[in-house]
Amino acid sequence: MMKELFFNTIQEFNDFIGVETLHPLVSIARVENTSPIQEAVHHYGLYALFLKENKGCKLSYGRTEYDFDEMTVTSFAPGQSIKVEPNPGVPLAKYTVLAFHPELLNRTQLGKNISRYEFFDYTSNEALHLSAAEVNIFRDVLSMIGQELEHPIDRHSRELIVSNIELLLNYCLRFYDRQFITREEINHSVVKKFISLLDEYIAQKAEHEGLPTVAYFADKCCYSTKYFGELVKTETGRTAKSLISDRLLSAARQLLVDETLSITQISQRLGFEYPQHFVRFFKAQTGNTPSEYRKTA
Repeated sequence: MMKELFFNTIQEFNDFIGVETLHPLVSIARVENTSPIQEAVHHYGLYALFLKENKGCKLSYGRTEYDFDEMTVTSFAPGQSIKVEPNPGVPLAKYTVLAFHPELLNRTQLGKNISRYEFFDYTSNEALHLSAAEVNIFRDVLSMIGQELEHPIDRHSRELIVSNIELLLNYCLRFYDRQFITREEINHSVVKKFISLLDEYIAQKAEHEGLPTVAYFADKCCYSTKYFGELVKTETGRTAKSLISDRLLSAARQLLVDETLSITQISQRLGFEYPQHFVRFFKAQTGNTPSEYRKTA
């Protein structure tokens, strides 16, 4: 049976990595393991950002391994469970980590806006790959947080720590935007696969499995729904949902040309649960009902 580790407090996390607790809700540490990584499932009740300095372990969220190499950032949020396995080629892991408890964000602007940082929900193939300049920025901000942790706690401590964490998260947003752009060739192939799978789904599966969803295609491309949505929007300028609507509309127009098919049959073929939902969708897209369109087609 695989070992399970639970990190619900900063103290539990610090005990695991072997560092002193300077603040009950925040921790920063540079870890260079002297003993091999042990296979286990890590359950997080904390937020954590790891700057990986080598490939000392394999990480997987669900079924798919994380895409990370030297100098990449992986991000975890409360409620996530990560499988950690040793990498035989690199037995000792090296990383810098920032961990913070969700209570730190209570009654703060960052707490209200934490959902904005969607990379905490990214899963497989979605680590943040940093350039040398970006690594320096990442470390500089961590250093400012670290200096504040060394300072005796006073009435300014929490505000300064939280503001610097927010600064780091904002830099991560910028770095992810850069990554979406610089991985253009990969992104293009993903979008091409998405469109191919979408056309296949509408033609062969929609009638039995229902309307196509963004989540379905994100899973088929081994991405989280949010990361997949950002990738598609960066590459095409359109949301994945709008592309699905376009392909459904195109298929509907083709089927409406065949007058042997009733509106109900067409709605079923496209995956609509009820004909009136199909009529509403078609009119919203074209300004005409399917029956009106059929008369002019």
